[in-house]
This record gives sequence, structure tokens and C-alpha cells, in this order.
Amino acid sequence: MIGFRSLCAFTLITMTGLACSPAERSDTGDIESAGALDAFAMRVGDCYDDRTLEADEVADVPGVPCSSPHDNEVYAVFDVALEKWPGLARVNEIADEQCLERFPAAIGTSYEESVLYITNLVPTQGSWERGGDREIICVAYHMDLDKLTGSVLGTGM
Repeated sequence: MIGFRSLCAFTLITMTGLACSPAERSDTGDIESAGALDAFAMRVGDCYDDRTLEADEVADVPGVPCSSPHDNEVYAVFDVALEKWPGLARVNEIADEQCLERFPAAIGTSYEESVLYITNLVPTQGSWERGGDREIICVAYHMDLDKLTGSVLGTGM
């Protein structure tokens, strides 16, 4: 991901992608082999690694099985309940507030007591207006940037 890792937003678009095969899912929906994970198809419990980005916009990320060491895990996914584009600043505010609110139920402890930080992926104005994209993806990662192994969901980390 880009720059300083904190409670901040990264935008999604449908252009650029990873030059690798898609991540494969098991019958239960878990990622079972590493590969490109479509940002528009991310689910709670999906794990992925960071990658260097040329811009603040991504279409896919390097998905990996959660049993393998990884950088990030999706812990919540929700849609913004607004029709008209409210501006990127407002979308980021909604994402920050709602991801923080969803953290304790997903992880099993308060954000203040956790060793995890959070970030999020938000729609761009273009994906909002042309594609109807309203999805916010809440992501957890270790505050020391240590690799995670196994799912963080319900662990109380």
C-alpha cells in the first residue's frame, strides 16, 4: 500500500491490475492459492499482501491464503447508503467512522486495546458515478507491520 499506514483511505478503480493469475478460492470461498484478488470481489476474511503502487488507485491486490504469512486482512465490507457522490473527503470520513465502529465485533477487542491498525479501500468518484460502486472495504494489519499468520477475525489481537 501507499506511504504511511494509518486510518486512511485508498481508492479503487477498474483499470491497472497485477500481472499474475487470479487467486483461487476453495468451495467455502477461502483463498487457497495466491494470485490477483479483484478489489471489487473482496470478502471478509480475505488476506493479501502489500504491493508498491504507482497511484492511489487499485483494481486488485496480491491475495494469499490466510494460513500463509500476509500483510492485511479484510474484516468488514459495507456499502455507503448515499446516491449522490458526497466528495472524497466525506467518503473517507464515512469509511473511517464505520470501519472503526465495526472493528470490535470483527476482531474481538476494542481498537484501543488491539495490536492491529486499520485502513480502508473506498470507491473513486468515477466508479461511484459510472459503476454504482458504493463499497467500503475495512482492512486490519499489524501495528509493527509484522506479517500476520492465520485469520485475525475473533482473535482479540
